[in-house]
Amino acid sequence: MGNGTSIGRVRGLGSAKTGVHHWLLQRFTAIGNLLTGLFLAASFVMLPDLTYASVVEWLARPVPAVAMILLVVTTFWHARLGLQVLVEDYVHEHANKFACIAALNLAACGGIAFGVFCVIRLALGAHA
Repeated sequence: MGNGTSIGRVRGLGSAKTGVHHWLLQRFTAIGNLLTGLFLAASFVMLPDLTYASVVEWLARPVPAVAMILLVVTTFWHARLGLQVLVEDYVHEHANKFACIAALNLAACGGIAFGVFCVIRLALGAHA
């Protein structure tokens, strides 16, 4: 049936069938980064000036605020996916691999939380 050799099937050396999911997530986050990045660039070009007050006023509207939150989430998630592949490929000891991936997840979730908090804070008007 094209599933490798008999001994390979017995040892479970076939595909784990999880690589496609990771690959698709990486492509979807890349597309999300591209779309929200283009929206951000186009919005900045259309602003009258790039002073702090005008950017905060722009960010106080719902669509730009949601787009910025999506940009923060997709950027950190895309970075986490890419670095996870790097760790899985080059860190061979299981304990070190677990520690690296745990630290990577913590850093990504912390970055997402901080970025979303900052956007929400600016969007709701709590700025200097």
